[in-house]
Amino acid sequence: MTTRVDSVGDFDLPVWLPAGGQGPAIVLVQEIFGLDDYLRSVAAELAAAGFVVGVPDLFWRTDPGWSSGHDEAGLSASMAVAGEFDPASGVSDVAAALAHLRSLPEVTGKAGALGFCLGGSLAYTLAAVASPDAVVSFYGSTVPSQLSLLDQITCPLQFHFGGQDPYIPRSAVAQVEAAVAGRPGVEIHVQEQAGHAFHNHAAPMFHHPEAAAAAWKLATAFLNTHLAPS
Repeated sequence: MTTRVDSVGDFDLPVWLPAGGQGPAIVLVQEIFGLDDYLRSVAAELAAAGFVVGVPDLFWRTDPGWSSGHDEAGLSASMAVAGEFDPASGVSDVAAALAHLRSLPEVTGKAGALGFCLGGSLAYTLAAVASPDAVVSFYGSTVPSQLSLLDQITCPLQFHFGGQDPYIPRSAVAQVEAAVAGRPGVEIHVQEQAGHAFHNHAAPMFHHPEAAAAAWKLATAFLNTHLAPS
């Protein structure tokens, strides 16, 4: 596995290449904590599984290269940075990253997106406004308020939520469940025992190992199914 940093317009796109040098692509979309050790570990794991992974720097307009700790202080600082973030511009950046990955000679298969928290919301919106081949959205807080976007989405889509999430009430998750019921190509998985950001192993205040393992198994199987080269 090798890494490099590409330029996409005005922002950086760190890229992880699999050992074989080629493969399908994933835009990995960050949480508010930025491109931290956790997200780098996820990118490395996906690259080890054979994907070309790009992680756009979403906060480049206000706080380029942002990365924070995963304690209360880091959460507070990241919330402040996220408060200056423009979601529409972020979606444009994620779409630009997707287009860039598709243009790379190393990308030989399809191209999709996987996002956590803030990134989960943006990946969901990307599915409606761009043309990814598959999207996985982990605990995107704006998903319940943007269910009308589902009618614009044609790619395979997988949602993950925690049943004990203080930021996304279980009643809101139930609205998503009802909205996707019966829609072909759309899955939703709720880890009832988990809260927000349960996959983030670098954040003891959020991480739920059992829920993380179960959801990640589902997510990687979904990505392998829908992004594997034809």
